[in-house]
Amino acid sequence: MTTSFRWLARVLVLGALVAVAWLGFASPAEAVPGGPITPVGPSGVLLDPVGPTGPSGADGDSTVTVNVDGLTEKPSNSVSIILTLTLLSLAPAILLTCTSFTKILVVLGLTRNALGLQQTPPNQVLTGLALFLSLFIMAPVLGQMNDEGIQPYLDGDKSTSVAYQDGIAPLRDFMLDNTGDEEIQLLTTVAKRDQPETRADTPMTTLVPAFVLSELKQAFIIGFIIFIPFLVIDIVVSGALMALGMMMMPPVMVSLPFKLLLFVMVNGWALVIQSLVASYG
Repeated sequence: MTTSFRWLARVLVLGALVAVAWLGFASPAEAVPGGPITPVGPSGVLLDPVGPTGPSGADGDSTVTVNVDGLTEKPSNSVSIILTLTLLSLAPAILLTCTSFTKILVVLGLTRNALGLQQTPPNQVLTGLALFLSLFIMAPVLGQMNDEGIQPYLDGDKSTSVAYQDGIAPLRDFMLDNTGDEEIQLLTTVAKRDQPETRADTPMTTLVPAFVLSELKQAFIIGFIIFIPFLVIDIVVSGALMALGMMMMPPVMVSLPFKLLLFVMVNGWALVIQSLVASYG
């Protein structure tokens, strides 16, 4: 058994020596599989290896150019979302101070008080009616603001500052047309500023409160006119009750049906709304 192992070891050593000798005399290309292969031409001539070449343009220019045209023409979605959320957060303040909402709501409230009704129609109904009447009156102004400011900005035709100036111009014109000179002078004097040379030169910080004061003034004037016929009815009813000796009868209980009858006969709500819309003609 020991002799067999010795002969097996001798055979393995001899085979290893023969392999080493063969690798030593063999060429590198033949000895190592997958080694470098020298290219040979059709006629047996050795060819020089050529390395890879980089990309080149049609004119042979190998410079790399990154084209970013069109990336800054339109505002990104994130910027549009931020502007929309900001506008929505400021929408209640803009609605109260820069539109006809305040005037309409005050007139409707005074009309309800002139009728002697405390909770009819409810506040929600009056607020909703004032809101949609404001949208009806402000529709042309909002359309101009959208056409001259918002859409050109979204299309990338105007920058932010230019779009703001062009978009706010129709709203400024609407507010200037419905603001009195006395209110503008009052706010300018209170702010200790120089009087503007023309109405168009009035800054927004002065125009907005002046517009609100003008709206409240006109709303009270319209409310006073609405109160007059109902006040006459109260005086007539009170005098009749005094003449009949019914001094313990509240005059409001008797005059309220006559007020409602008069208001329905003349189609009072239609007259009030018509006068409000005509005041912005």
